[in-house]
Amino acid sequence: MGARSFARHAASAVEAVLASKRFDGDVMESEPLARHTTYRIGGPARYFVVANDLGSLTRLIEACKVDGTPWMVIGRGSNLLVADEGYDGAIITLGRDFRSLNFDEDIACFTVGAGTMLSAVVQEAFRLGYGGMEFAVGTPGTIGGALRMNAGSRDSWIGSRVRTVTLLSEQGELQRVSGEAVEWGYRTTSFAAADTLLECEISVEKGEPFSIHGKMEANLNRRKSSQPLGQPSCGSVFRNPEGDSAGALIERVGLKGHSIGGAQVSTKHANFIVNTGEGRAADVRALIELIQTKVNEAYGIELKPEVRFIGFE
Repeated sequence: MGARSFARHAASAVEAVLASKRFDGDVMESEPLARHTTYRIGGPARYFVVANDLGSLTRLIEACKVDGTPWMVIGRGSNLLVADEGYDGAIITLGRDFRSLNFDEDIACFTVGAGTMLSAVVQEAFRLGYGGMEFAVGTPGTIGGALRMNAGSRDSWIGSRVRTVTLLSEQGELQRVSGEAVEWGYRTTSFAAADTLLECEISVEKGEPFSIHGKMEANLNRRKSSQPLGQPSCGSVFRNPEGDSAGALIERVGLKGHSIGGAQVSTKHANFIVNTGEGRAADVRALIELIQTKVNEAYGIELKPEVRFIGFE
């Protein structure tokens, strides 16, 4: 369903924006979010919107604020668990103008739109003979999602490569923030929840192609051997507690392979919960809560989810 479908019955500020000829993007009503998450789980969003330019994005967010309509910007849904009941608001993804990828050889820096796939940056750096992004090979999702979660491994993470981030603030102001001004933590950043990340600059360094390729292959093979990449999941479910491994803790309490409905603790890596085919959000949520309870009872450790919950009360 396109944006113009609201033209005759625009009853709200949001619908007026979506019906406007000025709006550049695509709109679907009651769109199942299972189609837009790597879990393949999730009920319908009231509106699912692809915003292609900054003006359309800004007007839509402002209209959501006027109406009191909940809204959220997502990437490719690689770290989301959407409730079976769906999301009674606007789910927004970044379209055409936010999927740019440019390289400045003079300063060895990529300028990347937040809607660009992280994998595209990894591959383009390799093609040009630049290193520094090998840690991200095989990581799903967009640059925006990677920035917000400070994607990476124990040894390397995207925040260490960021020169600047351009964002739309909660107050609707366009800001460019130095990478050094951002607090980059383990799977966390200091960006406000309502900040919409639009673009960033990522530094790389000239490298030897054979060495870069070797690191990429090693990292990809490590992922393939240790993670259930062939099954729908959200990636790692829990942050590793300091000095320990979430997967090891889950395995030690006997929950590796445990199932609730169509959700199962992966038999390959216990910090992954996979959708075995008919999984529901309620199944995954119940398994997450069971894991937290068992680990807390056994070790006094409160496992903190990495996954973002959408549409839950």
